[in-house]
Amino acid sequence: MWTLSAALLISGKSVHQDVDDEVWAPCWGCRVGCEREVALVDLPTFRRIPRHVAFIPDGNRRWAQNRGLRKEEGYASGLAPGFQLYDICRALGIEELTVYGFTSDNTKRPPEQTAAFRQACVDAVAGLSKLDASLLVVGNDDSPLFPPELKPYRTRQGLGDGTLKVNFLVNYDWRWDLSEAATKMSGATGGKRKSFTECIGSAEVSRIDLVVRWGGRRRLSGLLPVQAVYADFYIIDDLWPDFKPEHFFDALRWYESQDVTLGG
Repeated sequence: MWTLSAALLISGKSVHQDVDDEVWAPCWGCRVGCEREVALVDLPTFRRIPRHVAFIPDGNRRWAQNRGLRKEEGYASGLAPGFQLYDICRALGIEELTVYGFTSDNTKRPPEQTAAFRQACVDAVAGLSKLDASLLVVGNDDSPLFPPELKPYRTRQGLGDGTLKVNFLVNYDWRWDLSEAATKMSGATGGKRKSFTECIGSAEVSRIDLVVRWGGRRRLSGLLPVQAVYADFYIIDDLWPDFKPEHFFDALRWYESQDVTLGG
C-alpha cells in the first residue's frame, strides 16, 4: 500500500482514453512532443535511498519485435518511461542518476538502428534540457557517431534549479573512459599530478550505489567500471518500454535490505 508522502506523475495513458475521475497532468514525454498524460498517484516511502542510481534501459528491440514492428521502432518508445523515472527520482530526493544511452559497440548494428537510438538520445537530452537538472553527457565525442547536437552537454550544464545531477552516456566505451586517464597522465607536466580516477573520461560522475537493468540480461555491458565497482545490481526481466513505477520501487525495496560494506 502506498503512503501519502508525495504525489508523482506516473502511469502513462493516451489522451484519447477515458480517464474517469482520476486527476491527470502532462507527462515528461510531452516535453518532447508526445501525446500522453499521466495519473497523479502517491509515492512509497523508503528507509534508505541510494544517492546515485544508474539505469540500463535494455529491451527496446525485443519489445518492438514482440509487437511485429521493426527493431529500430522500439527506441522512441523508451523515451516516455525515462522521463517518468526522472520524475520519480526527483520526487524521492535521489541526488544523481545515470542513464546508459548507447555504447560505441552498439554503433556496429545496422545503420537504421544506429540512427534510431542516436535520435532517441538527442530527443531525451532535449527533453531533459527543459527540466530542473544538472546535465552532463559522457562519451567519446571525437567519433563521428557522437551526435553533434549533444556536444554542448559534454560540459555539465545547470538547468532550472539544477538540483538533480543527470549523466547521460552517449557513444560510451569503457576502454575510451580508462584510456583518457592514461593520455592525460602521460602528458602531465609540473605541479601536483591528478590521480587516475580524476583523469578518466567520466571523472565528473560519482560512485554509483545502485544499478537497475531492464530486459533480463545479467551483465553490466561495460557500464562505468570505476564508479560501479561497489554498486548493488538489480535485474528487471520486463523490457524497458514496458516500464512500470513498481519496477523501480521493487528495486529500492531490495536495495534497503543490502549491506553497504564497500569491500570492508
